[in-house]
Amino acid sequence: MNDILVSIITPSFNSGKTIKRTIEQVLKQSYKNYEYIIVDGGSTDNTINIIESFIPEFNGRLRYVSEKDDGIYDAMNKGIKMAKGELVGIINSDDYYEEDCLKNVVKQYDPNKKYQILYGAIRIIDFEENELEIAFVNHRNMKNRMIFHPATFISKSIYDDFYYYDTKYKYSSDLDFMYKAIANDAISFCPIYHVLSNFRLGGVSFSRKAMEESNKINYKYRICSRKKYIAMYLKIIMQKLLRM
Repeated sequence: MNDILVSIITPSFNSGKTIKRTIEQVLKQSYKNYEYIIVDGGSTDNTINIIESFIPEFNGRLRYVSEKDDGIYDAMNKGIKMAKGELVGIINSDDYYEEDCLKNVVKQYDPNKKYQILYGAIRIIDFEENELEIAFVNHRNMKNRMIFHPATFISKSIYDDFYYYDTKYKYSSDLDFMYKAIANDAISFCPIYHVLSNFRLGGVSFSRKAMEESNKINYKYRICSRKKYIAMYLKIIMQKLLRM
């Protein structure tokens, strides 16, 4: 197994109800050569108390910052710039990794490829942690459905040499990032046929604003036609009116 350093980043804000499980599952990783960076947006609940309670258990592998940011992608970018690992994984504060996640990722990592995106399957759960679905999307099918960001690990060199997350997008910058990456011939995609992470259904990624932003990004990259873009826009407007 390649003994590479993996950087794990968790953006958080007022995540006291869920972040404990996120941190616990990082601590339980069977592959131990990792660093853990939590980028908090200035939480006012008990998030920081929970984070600090875990610091001794990580033996120097956990560090955090807590300050106001410009949204989740700004927090991700901050964490990436702090990262020292060859690979970077981002897990949100309401999701969590499987215990063998890093082991399965590092097993597939090719140190001879400078720019890699490794990705796997997710288990979709509700807020009681009941399993709803096991989902996997191959990168070749990204025009129909994006690979799952919580089950994705990206070479640090991709961020450093090409691009970070565009903070003008507040809900779907990872979609924008992946469309750029799939068009970049220097970047290799590596599927991993294991469940890597658990993703809680709901949240801002399923909001109307997120749907609007994703629709704009799909049209920007010509993933959908103007006709489909307008049809989706009208559908979103109708959903908004029905909820009023």
